[in-house]
Amino acid sequence: MYLTAEKKQELFEKYGKSNGDTGSAESQVALFSFRIDHLTGHLKTNKKDFATQQALLKLVGKRKKLLNYLKDRDILRYRAILKELGLRK
Repeated sequence: MYLTAEKKQELFEKYGKSNGDTGSAESQVALFSFRIDHLTGHLKTNKKDFATQQALLKLVGKRKKLLNYLKDRDILRYRAILKELGLRK
Protein backbone atom coordinates (compact mmCIF):
# COMPACT_ATOMS: atom_id res chain seq x y z
CA MET A 1 0.00 0.00 0.00
CA TYR A 2 1.43 3.34 -1.01
CA LEU A 3 -0.35 5.52 1.56
CA THR A 4 0.24 4.15 5.03
CA ALA A 5 -0.90 5.68 8.30
CA GLU A 6 2.67 6.73 9.00
CA LYS A 7 2.92 8.56 5.68
CA LYS A 8 -0.38 10.36 6.33
CA GLN A 9 0.81 11.35 9.80
CA GLU A 10 4.06 12.66 8.32
CA LEU A 11 2.17 14.77 5.77
CA PHE A 12 -0.18 16.17 8.42
CA GLU A 13 2.75 17.02 10.74
CA LYS A 14 4.64 18.78 7.97
CA TYR A 15 1.81 20.79 6.39
CA GLY A 16 -0.81 20.99 9.14
CA LYS A 17 -0.91 23.38 12.05
CA SER A 18 -0.35 20.61 14.61
CA ASN A 19 0.10 16.84 14.85
CA GLY A 20 -3.57 15.93 14.73
CA ASP A 21 -4.56 18.61 12.23
CA THR A 22 -6.10 16.55 9.46
CA GLY A 23 -8.79 18.96 8.36
CA SER A 24 -6.97 22.15 7.50
CA ALA A 25 -6.90 23.11 3.85
CA GLU A 26 -3.10 22.93 3.70
CA SER A 27 -2.92 19.39 5.02
CA GLN A 28 -5.71 18.24 2.70
CA VAL A 29 -4.01 19.82 -0.33
CA ALA A 30 -0.76 18.09 0.62
CA LEU A 31 -2.51 14.73 0.93
CA PHE A 32 -4.30 15.19 -2.40
CA SER A 33 -1.03 16.18 -4.07
CA PHE A 34 0.69 13.04 -2.77
CA ARG A 35 -2.16 10.88 -4.07
CA ILE A 36 -2.19 12.70 -7.43
CA ASP A 37 1.55 12.08 -7.85
CA HIS A 38 1.06 8.39 -7.14
CA LEU A 39 -1.86 8.04 -9.57
CA THR A 40 0.02 9.93 -12.27
CA GLY A 41 2.89 7.47 -12.00
CA HIS A 42 0.45 4.56 -12.17
CA LEU A 43 -1.18 5.95 -15.29
CA LYS A 44 2.18 6.33 -17.03
CA THR A 45 2.58 2.54 -16.96
CA ASN A 46 -1.12 1.61 -17.28
CA LYS A 47 -2.44 3.91 -19.98
CA LYS A 48 -5.83 2.21 -20.35
CA ASP A 49 -6.82 2.21 -16.68
CA PHE A 50 -9.85 4.46 -17.01
CA ALA A 51 -11.09 4.00 -13.44
CA THR A 52 -7.83 5.41 -12.13
CA GLN A 53 -8.03 8.21 -14.68
CA GLN A 54 -11.47 9.19 -13.36
CA ALA A 55 -10.23 9.07 -9.76
CA LEU A 56 -7.28 11.27 -10.71
CA LEU A 57 -9.55 13.87 -12.32
CA LYS A 58 -11.78 13.94 -9.23
CA LEU A 59 -8.77 14.45 -6.96
CA VAL A 60 -7.45 17.27 -9.14
CA GLY A 61 -10.87 18.94 -8.95
CA LYS A 62 -11.01 18.61 -5.17
CA ARG A 63 -7.52 20.06 -4.81
CA LYS A 64 -8.42 22.94 -7.11
CA LYS A 65 -11.52 23.76 -5.06
CA LEU A 66 -9.51 23.75 -1.83
CA LEU A 67 -6.85 25.98 -3.37
CA ASN A 68 -9.51 28.41 -4.58
CA TYR A 69 -10.97 28.45 -1.07
CA LEU A 70 -7.54 29.26 0.37
CA LYS A 71 -6.96 31.96 -2.24
CA ASP A 72 -10.26 33.66 -1.32
CA ARG A 73 -9.77 33.38 2.45
CA ASP A 74 -6.06 33.92 3.04
CA ILE A 75 -3.75 34.71 0.13
CA LEU A 76 -0.59 34.31 2.23
CA ARG A 77 -1.44 30.72 3.24
CA TYR A 78 -2.32 30.02 -0.40
CA ARG A 79 1.02 31.29 -1.68
CA ALA A 80 2.90 29.43 1.04
CA ILE A 81 1.33 26.05 0.25
CA LEU A 82 1.91 26.53 -3.49
CA LYS A 83 5.56 27.27 -2.85
CA GLU A 84 6.03 24.34 -0.43
CA LEU A 85 4.42 21.80 -2.75
CA GLY A 86 5.86 23.25 -5.94
CA LEU A 87 2.48 23.67 -7.62
CA ARG A 88 1.87 26.00 -10.55
CA LYS A 89 -0.93 28.51 -10.54
